[in-house]
Amino acid sequence: MRFAIPVFPGSNCDKDCLHVLGNVLGQDAFFVFHKEKTLPATDVVVLPGGFSYGDYLRSGAIARFSPIMDDVIRFANAGGIVVGICNGFQIMLEAGLLPGGMRLNTCGHFVCKDVWLRVENGETIFTRKAGKGAILGMPIAHAEGNYYAPPDLLKEIEDNGQVLFRYCDQDGNVTPEMNPNGAVNNIAGIMNREGNCFGMMPHPERASECILGGDQGRILFESLIAAGGGSVCKCGCRG
Repeated sequence: MRFAIPVFPGSNCDKDCLHVLGNVLGQDAFFVFHKEKTLPATDVVVLPGGFSYGDYLRSGAIARFSPIMDDVIRFANAGGIVVGICNGFQIMLEAGLLPGGMRLNTCGHFVCKDVWLRVENGETIFTRKAGKGAILGMPIAHAEGNYYAPPDLLKEIEDNGQVLFRYCDQDGNVTPEMNPNGAVNNIAGIMNREGNCFGMMPHPERASECILGGDQGRILFESLIAAGGGSVCKCGCRG
């Protein structure tokens, strides 16, 4: 599969994504500079983590207007698969590719630590190899990871199975104490209603090799590779 990784001023996880997808998983992964106006032929776009444009204004708010994003939005609206990790998730929210928004962590500062995630929907192209109820360990590193949606929108997201991950303890218990940033309903990752756009605050690319302390993050990329790319139907399955 071909994975395009847009690089913005301030991206710092682009090379991590390139390494995992290309060297670890053997896929055709390549960078796309943010000033380009057209995506090369690709199966998946991965918006990497970092601090695009220094996180000025709001995280992701300026990157959303980089020239390449017009074609990323076009690609997504045509059914193409887009994955956003940390800052990439924030960019997707700002671009309207995912519902809701992001606020500052309730603790008021940057948080960098390992967390546990519970898979809430195991029937998507992003989670199928993990399965519903799986507990995965990954790191986080952000100051604006407090996901929020107003009550009506939140109910819609929950009812549609768009929540893919929640922060939990090692046994899968979802509690306020295990919420590292104050995200509503302990939400760590969501997809759009159509099932082709997915964003999460934790970093699966930093948990894809045992030498780094764990490889449970790679199961997300392996799920995508097993699905084979292409467009998806509204439930998140390949269509």
